[in-house]
Amino acid sequence: MSEQATTTDPVMPEVKLNLVRPNAPVTGRVVSNDMCLKGKANVWVRHTEIDVSGTPLEGNFLVGQSFGVIAPGVAANGKPHKVRLYSVACPSWGEDGRGRIVSTTPKRMIDEYKSQRSGDHPDRHTLFLGVCSNFLCDLQPGDEVQVTGPAGKRFLLPVNPADHDFVFIATGTGIAPFRGMAMELLEHPDGPCPSRIHLLMGSPYTSDLLYDDLFRRLAREHENFSYHTAISREPHGASTRGIYVPALIDEQLETFRPLLESPRTLLYMCGLLGMDAGVYRTLLENNLAGQYIRVDDELQAIDPKQWTGKQIKRHVHTTARCMVEVY
Repeated sequence: MSEQATTTDPVMPEVKLNLVRPNAPVTGRVVSNDMCLKGKANVWVRHTEIDVSGTPLEGNFLVGQSFGVIAPGVAANGKPHKVRLYSVACPSWGEDGRGRIVSTTPKRMIDEYKSQRSGDHPDRHTLFLGVCSNFLCDLQPGDEVQVTGPAGKRFLLPVNPADHDFVFIATGTGIAPFRGMAMELLEHPDGPCPSRIHLLMGSPYTSDLLYDDLFRRLAREHENFSYHTAISREPHGASTRGIYVPALIDEQLETFRPLLESPRTLLYMCGLLGMDAGVYRTLLENNLAGQYIRVDDELQAIDPKQWTGKQIKRHVHTTARCMVEVY
């Protein structure tokens, strides 16, 4: 068997970290700020491009990393707003091909206040608007934004992508890094990566899918790229119920078992906290977990369906072949 076929743990690239710190942010300028949903939806998500040319960030971010944004003004305590991190949604060469324009995928946060601490009024239910993401979504081309970073050194593509196959799993705005990764792997100036690449996107409704046109185009143009969607609140097949990503893996196990059993495969997950738990359970139930997670003795005798989020956080550990970003 060739050396390439027996490849297991990936070799990750060296990264530059914290070139711009929160106490001394630099000024970027918005280039574009467009909706990136498939259709009309009950959420608002944008693809925001920011010009960082002339700053230390220029040419120094990698896909899979994140950068910080500091909203203007002060918080309720009278202090400046804290930095918020956003995933890089473009290839490492940027939207412009020269590393000068970085992009991300902000979602408006709109909710009602809820009583959380002693002293909070139990009946308060006024509207709450998230600070930083709404600030980003409001920006117009030409507007200035304070940015920091880069951050992150593990959720990256390997140095030699052709040595590996890839399973990308996303929910919601967790799709952001996979947009950049898919473009980097398949639209590289030196030619597309020949590896098998499967992207699974979980969404409540078809209209909530992000960057759907891009992924469908890449699937048409590249036989080694497969795009799967798991829509949880619309009928799936003959069922009146929807389907989540773990169930989709089960349903298409003839496709995913050989891929996940291969020593070449790397598994990436990005999305809301809890989405990883369902995937871990599916891997364990199908004897596919060993190459991606390690479970402490405390959980060995407990049915994975009964694991709590706290137990998973404490006793389930990813291997070098499993990259997870949840928020």
